[in-house]
Amino acid sequence: MTTWSVVKDDTQETGRRRRYFQYAVFALAALLVVSLGLVLIPREPSPPAAPPFSEQARASAFADSLTLRAAGLDLEGAARATAPAPQAAALARVVTLLTVQAQALMLPADAAGDPALDGAATDGATALATVPSPSTTADFAAALQASGAQRLQDAVTADGGMARLLAGAGTAQLLAAEDLASATGIALAPLRGAGSSSPASPGPTTPFTGSAATSCASEAAVADARTGADLGSAFASAVAGELELVYAYQAALTRVDSGFAAPASDFLARHRVLRGEAEAMGRSLCAAVPLRQPGHALSQAFLANPAAGLGTLEAGTLPVLGDVVALSEGREREWALAALQSAARRSVYWGASPGPVPGMVLDEALLPPLPEPVSTSGPSTTSASPPGNS
Repeated sequence: MTTWSVVKDDTQETGRRRRYFQYAVFALAALLVVSLGLVLIPREPSPPAAPPFSEQARASAFADSLTLRAAGLDLEGAARATAPAPQAAALARVVTLLTVQAQALMLPADAAGDPALDGAATDGATALATVPSPSTTADFAAALQASGAQRLQDAVTADGGMARLLAGAGTAQLLAAEDLASATGIALAPLRGAGSSSPASPGPTTPFTGSAATSCASEAAVADARTGADLGSAFASAVAGELELVYAYQAALTRVDSGFAAPASDFLARHRVLRGEAEAMGRSLCAAVPLRQPGHALSQAFLANPAAGLGTLEAGTLPVLGDVVALSEGREREWALAALQSAARRSVYWGASPGPVPGMVLDEALLPPLPEPVSTSGPSTTSASPPGNS
């Protein structure tokens, strides 16, 4: 009896061990099957990372330029037959401007229709959709103004070279919107912020108040920071331009027609302020700013036609201010953006062209061709002609 009980217990223990082993084998097999299944099932691709802010701003500017250009082409076509000549000419100028700007803003991926860029114009930090396609001249001028203001707003924080491109494009669009409004009798809404510089107050809206005696490290230490050294040099060039303009306006005041004397006097006062601000910022960067001289050499062409000469000098400062925009940030960038706008406005006032992207020297022959424009849907109409223009 005792021997049978021991054998029975051993048999039961062996059976239990066998079942445990079978369970372990089955569990291991199930785990292996699940693991293989997870490996073989392809995972959904991760969403692409948001493009950098500067690329978002560029894509938005490019999309807006194409939208506005397509609308401008429609309006220009209708204006040739129905609108007064000044309005038709102003629309043609805007279309030409937007064409060059779109070419300057376009990347090879844009021309190829890269889907990776889809939505970049409205995604992320720009937080602004592309402008709606306008169908009247009044809406077109307002959309152009809004686009210009957005470009200038984005230029405040974009990376160097892109900031310069956006600043120039935005400035030119604001000027084009005002030109179109003047030609058609349209009243544009006032702007605030980065695009709010106006002819009545042609300069930075918040003057630089830093002390010219700001202490700084040795020039050698500043030169070690390449960007800081370059920015100091850019401010030194800006000071040189302001010194020449102050003298040029002083000389022109006795030669321009009486109707231009008051604006020239106002511009002279503005340049004196700009000169002081540029000197203070240059010295704060330990730059060797030019000393004030009792006079500057003026060409015979300037003396013969001071108004045209002033326009040429004003336009000549734009690339220098573009350098300051590209190299600076923060308070200095804001100053440069306002100074760029005011210089472009004064250039236009004296009859000089600031170019399609003020602050940049473009070789339009090297710009890539645009994709075929897509016409806006629906009929396009021009705004009602102002009294006296019919």
